[in-house]
Amino acid sequence: MERRRRAGIALTLSALSLLFSVTAFCSSHWCQGVRRVPKPLCTGAAREKAGLCIRSNGSDTNGSAAVHYSWETGDDKFLERRFHAGIWVSCEETVSGEGEKCRSFITLTPPADRGVLWLSIVAEVLYITLLLTGVSLMSVEVCYYTSVIDGLKLNAFAAIFTVLSGLLGMVAHMMYTTVFQMTVNLGPEDWRPQNWDYGWSYCLAWGSFTCCMAASVTTINRYTKTILEFKQRRRNLERSLQNKQKTQEADGSPPVWDICVNSLQGNREGFVDLAIPAQNPSNYGNLNHFHYTQCDEYC
Repeated sequence: MERRRRAGIALTLSALSLLFSVTAFCSSHWCQGVRRVPKPLCTGAAREKAGLCIRSNGSDTNGSAAVHYSWETGDDKFLERRFHAGIWVSCEETVSGEGEKCRSFITLTPPADRGVLWLSIVAEVLYITLLLTGVSLMSVEVCYYTSVIDGLKLNAFAAIFTVLSGLLGMVAHMMYTTVFQMTVNLGPEDWRPQNWDYGWSYCLAWGSFTCCMAASVTTINRYTKTILEFKQRRRNLERSLQNKQKTQEADGSPPVWDICVNSLQGNREGFVDLAIPAQNPSNYGNLNHFHYTQCDEYC
């Protein structure tokens, strides 16, 4: 039950990490903030009344040769519009306040930093791929394996894949953070935000990394604990053989150590019970007095 509980915890953490990473990768709320946009000339009474445009004394507001005088100064000449950006796109509110206008974030990135952005995208894809592989191995281990040795092999590979995916995810998130900061400083003038902060997708991405590393630690702990128990039982068996070797009777039965080795090499489900009846030394070496416990009870 303890083994199944630990396996279930590791699988749940890995599944949550995969869900969070895919959601963050596809969303556009890694960073969000406010941009200052110049007010357009007033073309309607409603907009002029709401203060969403610059009032002009010219009668022909559409004429290019007309001279317009504005009494708007300082911050009154600008509107604040919210924006949000992700790995793929950057969207901001329109000047009219109706709907959003989206642009590719790759085209907004300075040319010198686009290579880093593509590396970040590749790292994110590898992160999700390795994480999916680790989740698949953990699912097979929990549901379908039939021997302890097979379970240990699956456990080891799942731990390797989850650790590698976590490292790639950390590198990808840090590279995107660097690229976004460079874009804020060197990006197009019509995009640079007035102020910005990280959004829920960015927090979700780092939450995915945290769950991934927790799952990898849990998986490695299970693998290490099982190996140590193997070694401990082997030492106990050798000590028991040495203590009772002098009292063993030559009845023609195969040695106990050969029985144990052949059982483990045959990938039998379970382990040799080391509790040998001490009241009757003649029972030592008899195969019928060795009880096998199921893998679930052992782990």
